[in-house]
Amino acid sequence: MSAWLVNWPEVLARVRSALRRRGQTEHEAEDLVQEAWLRLVRYEDARQPVEQPEAFLMRTALNLSIDAHRTAVGRGEHVLLEDVVILDAAPSTEAVVLARERMARLALGVSRLTERTREILVANRIDGLPPAEIAKRFDINVATVHQHLAKATLRLNEWMEGW
Repeated sequence: MSAWLVNWPEVLARVRSALRRRGQTEHEAEDLVQEAWLRLVRYEDARQPVEQPEAFLMRTALNLSIDAHRTAVGRGEHVLLEDVVILDAAPSTEAVVLARERMARLALGVSRLTERTREILVANRIDGLPPAEIAKRFDINVATVHQHLAKATLRLNEWMEGW
């Protein structure tokens, strides 16, 4: 199959898209596609027919992308500060203090629950046990487990109101 019978605009768009998915900018992707195209033309001009020109173009562009990345890393190219987004994900001191106060208040609220309700709440919310398993553990029915959880949630919401 000759390379000239292919719908090239679609093929080139797919190759550019593949390069963009691999982190290339629009400009870099376009440059790599052009270089890959030139290599395909050189093969055809040298009377070395390419049986699958689309695959040749894609593989060549991807290989060129890998080579460009390795070269950039090898040279230790610097990234422009404008291209980097630096986020400080650490909470502020105020947020940490408020969270600690909320946790202390919540712990006090949990300690004010009845022992059975507290144990069921901890088994569900901390240990991650489903109501059916909690019911077996405490030898009660599932509806009772749901009642304890609802009671604990209501009391804790009331206790934490305003915090």
